[in-house]
Amino acid sequence: MNETYRALAEFAQTWGLAYFVGVFLVVLAYALWPSRQQAFDEAARMPLRED
Repeated sequence: MNETYRALAEFAQTWGLAYFVGVFLVVLAYALWPSRQQAFDEAARMPLRED
């Protein structure tokens, strides 16, 4: 039982880290993609609109 738990924990730590790094890179690419800049600029000005 202890050996199984240790192997599972090692697997989760290694691939969990890889998964979260991958998700971070995808979110970063989405946020910095040039075609998205206009939508983010519009969203940033939304609270200042008076309509």
